[in-house]
Amino acid sequence: MNYWPGFVDALSTLILSVVFLLSVFVIVQFYLAQEVSGKDTALQRLNAQIAQLTNLLSLEKSGAVDLEQQLAQMRAGLATAENERDRLKGLADSASGAAAAQGQVSQLSTELDTQKSLSARALAQVEALNQQIAALRRQLGALESALDVSDQREKESQTRLAELGQRLNVALAQRVQELSRFRSDFFGRLRTILGNRQDVRIVGDRFVFQSEVFFDASQALLKPEGMSELDTVAGALLELEKQIPTDIAWVMRVDGHTDARPIFTAQFRSNWDLSAARAISVVQYLVSKGVSPQHLVAAGFGEFQPLDTAASEAAYSRNRRIELKLTER
Repeated sequence: MNYWPGFVDALSTLILSVVFLLSVFVIVQFYLAQEVSGKDTALQRLNAQIAQLTNLLSLEKSGAVDLEQQLAQMRAGLATAENERDRLKGLADSASGAAAAQGQVSQLSTELDTQKSLSARALAQVEALNQQIAALRRQLGALESALDVSDQREKESQTRLAELGQRLNVALAQRVQELSRFRSDFFGRLRTILGNRQDVRIVGDRFVFQSEVFFDASQALLKPEGMSELDTVAGALLELEKQIPTDIAWVMRVDGHTDARPIFTAQFRSNWDLSAARAISVVQYLVSKGVSPQHLVAAGFGEFQPLDTAASEAAYSRNRRIELKLTER
């Protein structure tokens, strides 16, 4: 039975769900970032207001202390004046020359009234300062409450970001596993088709073809036998394009490598130019066979990624190669 249609439908549904979750995560992360940024700005503004109000409160407290000290001094002077007035009244009542004493009593009474008036004004100022201090304390309490609310919201936002990050990591891990499975199927099929050839090796997660399979020395034009080999690769890629869902970002990277001996011709000024031109030739031929250009990448590495660093013909031959790697975009 052909299980592929049902499998592809199930996989497509899974990938669409993952893409939807990723889209929701990106949108939520954007808005949360905006919200956190706004909260940071508001928090800075509130801290500045708290510092200003604290300075004002310190100044008001200092002024209140000064006024209380002045009031205490005035009360002490008032008590002294009252005692002196009472003494002089007693003298005036007991002495025969009460006229002079009565004048002093009148003068002291006037001074006493003045002191009372000053004391009343000082009391009014102290009361006004106490009211201002109470208002400042209420503002500080409101600001502290706002800061607590802002901190709580920021903690909630961080928690939600962490949860979404975990979900994203799980989704990405699933995508990587899916791509790894398709990569294994692709390389397994190529390994079966190509067989045990000496000019084709499997190194890690890539197929390695010797450059002589595709190109003549110092050339980037594909040979007929190289085209035949690429027909096999193109067929496997076309099958792979049908199996992998369209929303999985994958590419077949074609890497060109040369040996360390320098080259300078009218067509190629360096090994880098030669390796890139060879990779592009392979990619262009695969495109001509129907492989989607969106799934192909050409890269030239020149002589800078050798497999063998020895200065021998065998090492040079190993380093002249074309590598195929199925990877994420």
